[in-house]
Amino acid sequence: MPVVDRGADESSLQRPRYSAITPLAWLFTIPFLIWAVVRVLGWEHGWPWVQLMAFTPYAAAGSVVVAVFALVTRRWVPAVVALVAAVSLVAVVAPRAFSDGGRTAAGQPLRVLTVNLMGGSVDERALVALVRRLDVDVLALQELTPAGDADLRAADLHRYLPYAASFPLPGVSGSAVLSRHPLTATAHRPLRGGAVQAQATLDVPGARPVEVESAHPAAPWGRPGMANWYRDLRAQPPATVDGHLRILLGDFNATLDHVALRRLVNSGYRDAAEVSGTGLRTSWPSQGQRLMAPVTLDHVLADRRIGVAEARPYLIAGTDHRAVYAELVIPRP
Repeated sequence: MPVVDRGADESSLQRPRYSAITPLAWLFTIPFLIWAVVRVLGWEHGWPWVQLMAFTPYAAAGSVVVAVFALVTRRWVPAVVALVAAVSLVAVVAPRAFSDGGRTAAGQPLRVLTVNLMGGSVDERALVALVRRLDVDVLALQELTPAGDADLRAADLHRYLPYAASFPLPGVSGSAVLSRHPLTATAHRPLRGGAVQAQATLDVPGARPVEVESAHPAAPWGRPGMANWYRDLRAQPPATVDGHLRILLGDFNATLDHVALRRLVNSGYRDAAEVSGTGLRTSWPSQGQRLMAPVTLDHVLADRRIGVAEARPYLIAGTDHRAVYAELVIPRP
């Protein structure tokens, strides 16, 4: 009677099922490798890469899971590739979660807040209450409509921030810079995407003058939107080495994982949230209005000569963007 090797039969039955793990590991690994290459080298161009790059923090987390899966299943080659992708993605994302230690130069504190009003839909009383609670010195507004401007005046916002460079327009194109301190050289910058960016020079008592601008580049949707997005980000004023101090704050429709925004930052700005260790806190969509993972589109960019003491987002009713607050330190003359 022949002897049946049950162990061999069971092993042979299990082997095909177990070997399927290798192609599965590669299937999970390759997308994250491509993502890491595009993000690290700044190769995103056009749809869908510009849109996908906004979700890089989520990709970084996913790449770690894939690397662990490959290691646990002992798929060594895909594991090494997955680890390279994971380390690359985590390396560009993780620093935003750590403060630089709060080092700031001596100077005058300046509390700034930026809010996208969602075409005038914001709860104006909630916004005024937040301005008062945070003791805001400078407020940048995007998507300011004539009706929204009237509502904010009726809510006594200008009582707390009496100086204004205000350019309300129908739809989503208007903007404003409101201030507790005097503003001079008030003007606006028209962008190719249709928005108008309010700008002014801020005179802070006991500190150097600061150029402030409410930023609102076009959103990268559709072919015309993509072209305008690139143009509008290139049109943003770079930081200067020895000229006026400058602060850009607003809805940039871009994250720090977009090379177009990184180029602007690298001209001499710092992202206040990244410096403060709150750079992974998202700002849009703020209250689940859209079925998508939230990302960080709203920023306070400050000249590198300006100190950053704190930055964080705040929820405001009526808008799909979180307000972004930052406490800055302006150098003395």
